[in-house]
Amino acid sequence: MDQLRFLKLRISSFYNWYDRIQHKSSPQLNLVWGFFLYSITGFLLLLLPIFHEQPAAIIDHLFIAVSAISTTGLATINIAETYNFFGEFILMCLFQIGGVGYMTLTTYFLLFTTRQISSWHRRVIGAEFTMPNTIRIQDFLKSVVFFTIIMEVLGTIAFFQVFKHDFGFFEALWFSVFHSVSSFCTAGISLFSDSFEAYAENPIINTTVSVLAICGSLGFIVVTDLWYRLTSKTDKLSFTTKIIFYGFIFLLGLGTIMIYALEPTSNQQWNLAFFQTMSAMTTVGFNTISITEVSRPITIFLIFIMYIGASPSGTAGGIKITTLTALLSILKSRLRGERTVTFLGRQVPYERLFVATSTFMMYTSIFFIAIFFLSIFEPEIDFDKLQFEAASALGTVGLSTGITSILSSGSKILLILLMFVGRVGVLTFGFALLSKKHKEKVEIVKEDLAV
Repeated sequence: MDQLRFLKLRISSFYNWYDRIQHKSSPQLNLVWGFFLYSITGFLLLLLPIFHEQPAAIIDHLFIAVSAISTTGLATINIAETYNFFGEFILMCLFQIGGVGYMTLTTYFLLFTTRQISSWHRRVIGAEFTMPNTIRIQDFLKSVVFFTIIMEVLGTIAFFQVFKHDFGFFEALWFSVFHSVSSFCTAGISLFSDSFEAYAENPIINTTVSVLAICGSLGFIVVTDLWYRLTSKTDKLSFTTKIIFYGFIFLLGLGTIMIYALEPTSNQQWNLAFFQTMSAMTTVGFNTISITEVSRPITIFLIFIMYIGASPSGTAGGIKITTLTALLSILKSRLRGERTVTFLGRQVPYERLFVATSTFMMYTSIFFIAIFFLSIFEPEIDFDKLQFEAASALGTVGLSTGITSILSSGSKILLILLMFVGRVGVLTFGFALLSKKHKEKVEIVKEDLAV
């Protein structure tokens, strides 16, 4: 009894200490610590032999845990052959948490039980999900939880219609649940060694993955905004939602046409071209054609698509369509000599422009630094493949040219860092490292700079 009481006191002391640290830290640092603790917890669980079918190196368990919590999907080992059902269930829990955000379920439970959210929770949610000021955080949280449940249940039903013919009832059910959650959270983690290449011609699988991934990657901003429109809380869609829709459709259409026209391995089939573009853009990371055999022009285009990603406040990675839109708006305004930055006849706030340019600069810097070190660690591997791997990791995509399993430990650690930073967000990570709570006032000298 004394030992049990001592253990409870130690746990209580740790919880109180961690709670104080949380409330003293910036929202960005809270996010970094939150995802870090989930990653370590998942890693420690995956290390336990009771969850193994066969042993694997420690670095591989860490790699898989971070890949799951970051919803990336890159894998250095065969997941189905390495982990048993319980190990796979842990992975599914990790990418479910990573997909909807680690603060979302906690805050929703708080909202459901107490009907109110603390200012601290608001700040952390605001740091985790970028939202326009037209959306209430309570409505946003409800849309995240309910939309996630609805889509994943529907996805499970659709997958089961196919898998029930290939597997036993319980195995088919588990495969359906696992791949439904993985698709909606754009995790890209599959229990098949060849992803969905064996189902490349199956319309139900292709449609289900595409619908789930697109709905997840378009973002909960769009879902909440559409709900406002359907329930007559507003009579029009927000500017953010329109930008996301226009940008997503344009890039998805462009990619589909390019892969159909230029990629021999797609056999010039529209469904294969569409699926692979969708997979890279939503960062779901599944593939129906072998990425190893993709031509160089399409490899470069897929890197670009993975670099962009989809929507803010969704499950996808990348710099986001809205960031690309803001950058193009700045370019257009500068070329026209305009004093304000506009897009589609609307002025973009300078605060958003600063965020967009900062995101672009940090994301690009991290990307090129990663490629630099990968080229040092892996001098024997083609530069194109290293670029693709770095873009996939930082964009939390999960597509690979087949080199992930043969990388050195140094490269694996680097990819782990890229996946982690890609999930928490490059700006969030930068704020967590560099922001200071108390700033001394310093006299600023104004100078000109020729650009």
